[in-house]
Amino acid sequence: MLRVLSHRTYRHLFLAQVVSLAGTGLATVALGLLAFDLAGDRAGGVLGTALAIKMAAYVVVAPLAAALLGRLPRRAVLVGSDLLRVAVALLLPFVGEIWQVYLLIFVLQAASATFTPTFQAAIPQILPGDDEYTEALSLSRLADDLEQVLSPLLAAALLLVVDSGALFFGTAFGFAGSALLVASAALPAGARTGSTGPEAPLTRRVRHGIALFVRTRALRPVLALNLAVAAAGAFVIVQTVVIVRSVFGQGGDVVAVMLAVNGAGSMLAAVALPRVLHRRSERRIMLGGAVALTGATLLAPLALAVPSPRLGLASVGVLWLAVGVGWSAAETPMGRIIRRTVPREDLPAAFAAQFSLSHACWLLTYPLAGWLGAVGLGRTALVLAGVAAAATAAAAASWPTAAPVAQESTAQDPVPG
Repeated sequence: MLRVLSHRTYRHLFLAQVVSLAGTGLATVALGLLAFDLAGDRAGGVLGTALAIKMAAYVVVAPLAAALLGRLPRRAVLVGSDLLRVAVALLLPFVGEIWQVYLLIFVLQAASATFTPTFQAAIPQILPGDDEYTEALSLSRLADDLEQVLSPLLAAALLLVVDSGALFFGTAFGFAGSALLVASAALPAGARTGSTGPEAPLTRRVRHGIALFVRTRALRPVLALNLAVAAAGAFVIVQTVVIVRSVFGQGGDVVAVMLAVNGAGSMLAAVALPRVLHRRSERRIMLGGAVALTGATLLAPLALAVPSPRLGLASVGVLWLAVGVGWSAAETPMGRIIRRTVPREDLPAAFAAQFSLSHACWLLTYPLAGWLGAVGLGRTALVLAGVAAAATAAAAASWPTAAPVAQESTAQDPVPG
């Protein structure tokens, strides 16, 4: 897998992705603590709304950016997006009103919604071979999982010596490092390859891709599992700060550790999956993961009722680890199903639709997890567990009894999303 890093341009882009994700991970922890400082026990509602704004920015801004900036030099677009993210991160420690948080988060995520598709679209041109491209996708997934584990741990360590607002300066440092690495890379010019190819406007690819998901039975379980993952994941991401700070009376460093535990579960499953998928079917693994994250969310009210803070946090930690394992097990093989089911010339549209539809699920569950917190964390967990259970049942019912036949084509594989 690491041999692809011998390619200088890709190595610089991958390192840019890693430091950018490290900054994003610090921002996730810092945003939760900022919401608690501004709203106290209502922090879940504030954080849920802020994360919903993040998803809305991805859904709304990404296609507009693709249309307006698609013909500009990629390096200029990427560096400009990073510099805008640096500016927003430097402003966040100084906000004093909730509406200011919402505004800055939208600007920050609008920049990310411009950066991410542009970054992803460059990879298949830099690495045209199937083997190299597959290795690049695996490295990107590993970087995502490492961000969920290492960034919260780094945040926990920093919170021992600095206050929570200083984490945003670490975020700015990550985005600045990304800009420098991108600026040092020689990127290929964009090339439009067709009406639904990787460089086509995202809106066109999404429309075509959604049609593929609707008419292809093998893809319908993917839609349902997206919702199951988003339901359990939203409860963890939105309400961990309230659980740690209000229910168990612990500090911000413990918030970071609990989020890292969830990321560790996802990473453990991601490392084990390549071997497990040789022995078990995708259906069993993915539905098993959905059942695990549903069950863990369902048990959350019991853990919250434990009177001892130490035992209560340990119980929540075990459940968050299970949610992470189930999250990765349910989500990671989705790309395999899409690649095997959809003709290669339609893969860009299918992955774009998966990007949009999965973000739409988070757009629903983030505010649900936040706003329901006002009526009780236990009830919120039960509602989201019910959503995850219904989605898991729908996935099981819609799963084809026979595996789809691989599609043949000579078109180049796309980059997801």
